[in-house]
Amino acid sequence: MCGWYPSRVLPNNGDFIQRHAKTVSAMHTVSVLHIISKPRISKTEIEVEKDNDLHTYIAYIKPSKNPFLKLYRFWFAYQALLKEIGGFDIVHLNKLYPFGLLALHLKKIKKLPYIISEHWTGYHLKEKKSLPWLEQILSKKITANASFVCPVSSDLKNSMLKSGLRGNYQIIPNVVNTTLFKPTLKTSKVFTITHISSLLDKHKNISGMLRVAKQLEDCIDSFQWNFIGGTEDQFKNLIKNLDFKKNQVCFIDHIDHKKVPGFLNASDVFILFSNYENLPCVILEAFSCGVSVIATKVGGIQEFFPNEFGFLIDKKNEQQLLDKIISLYKEPKNQQPIMHQYAIDNFSSEKICDSFTKLYREALN
Repeated sequence: MCGWYPSRVLPNNGDFIQRHAKTVSAMHTVSVLHIISKPRISKTEIEVEKDNDLHTYIAYIKPSKNPFLKLYRFWFAYQALLKEIGGFDIVHLNKLYPFGLLALHLKKIKKLPYIISEHWTGYHLKEKKSLPWLEQILSKKITANASFVCPVSSDLKNSMLKSGLRGNYQIIPNVVNTTLFKPTLKTSKVFTITHISSLLDKHKNISGMLRVAKQLEDCIDSFQWNFIGGTEDQFKNLIKNLDFKKNQVCFIDHIDHKKVPGFLNASDVFILFSNYENLPCVILEAFSCGVSVIATKVGGIQEFFPNEFGFLIDKKNEQQLLDKIISLYKEPKNQQPIMHQYAIDNFSSEKICDSFTKLYREALN
């Protein structure tokens, strides 16, 4: 049961949840339930897709600014999806609110247990620490009634506890397809830096990385810095003012997830210069490819970051970022086999599936 999930409206929304669902479907029959508003439709549309033991049920409802009308459409879409899905044993909720109200409904009416996976960075932000009073009351009830609450890091768990969300916590990190993300030989001699994200500046600090890229021109003869996940439109003025002379800063729009390993394996370093995070999948994927990482000490990143895999730096500290890039340029770490094995041991599909299976069985018992 997913508050976020890839759909025709938002193709990349919650793709990490989709990977969790696919992982669990290796041992269980999984039905995904998701509801989302879709412009320019006259009535609710239901989309069903079955891929082996992963069955996806998405309802597209007509948008409305009237909250009561939207709730009415949402409820009947929910009932229609339940009818399509049929019977099931346990609910795995992704993103606590508001879909947790549906999980709570199923527990009260059908006596079905549920567990919660939580990924929302909003719990870390100061302006989100105090949730709206109604959401806070309902969220507390949802977590209290869950068999298990599974944030992706201890840091996220602590932020949720500060919001008053008491529950039976078990940390389960994000999953990595370690068969797809594996080390290969880098063929290009150009020193290549890669960043992959939504390119939202407030979150990912793209501007800071661009300023560091300009300073790097005075330190390295030749390099390429790839920004993957969007266009340069919002940064055009900054790029013009920085006036890059001899090196290449490339913006690459959204790419299929299966193409990500190719870009990572063509890189000497992956950088995430974020102001806040939980446990980004792409860092774990870089580890699995054996690519050194420079990341900020925010969220749960440092909980799963061995020292020899790269560097952790302070957020917004552009001098530290510059220094660590130069350090990796002069002395590459070359830990590919160790990094890939670490990913297998901690984030592989088999590891994560086993972790969730154990919780499902405990919840059912």
